[in-house]
Amino acid sequence: MALRRILLLCMVASEVWDAEPKPIDFVCNRAARRAMNTVAEMESALTDCNGSMTLSSPIQLPCTELHVESWENKSHQEKRGEIVASLKLLTEGVKALKGLSLPRCASLVLQRLEINVNNYGLILTNLRLSGPVVSPSLSCVPISTNSLSTFLLKYNQLIIGKLERFLVKLEDTCTSQ
Repeated sequence: MALRRILLLCMVASEVWDAEPKPIDFVCNRAARRAMNTVAEMESALTDCNGSMTLSSPIQLPCTELHVESWENKSHQEKRGEIVASLKLLTEGVKALKGLSLPRCASLVLQRLEINVNNYGLILTNLRLSGPVVSPSLSCVPISTNSLSTFLLKYNQLIIGKLERFLVKLEDTCTSQ
């Protein structure tokens, strides 16, 4: 019985490794993008934690406000650079939080958050865009928070705001590929 499970697991794993999803597949599939945004689940898991979600030291957050006119005037490379820089800032925040003494349930939320942020970062950095490469940079001065809930809120705003607007513009490339 155990041997069957191991063989089945190996078979499934080999199929997953051979799949090699591409970033453009993510761009072209809104349902996949919605499914990848697990912030609501993380927020729910965080509210189930007993204890305060106030952090002992502040962490930096990227600006998630979107000025539509200036955003639309940026190249795809500049938009990606800004989003990647924001994701890096969030990753640094997660790493700083991992060093704090947090309840186990909050630590589990942080693990999921770190994986989720890294996945978005990998997709964006491997996305082929035309034009000159732009170094990731933030368009504003980061803000700070002592709240894990605010951290999740700002992350969600980044995903449903700048990231989604950027990807919707790239959907035009889906029909040509």
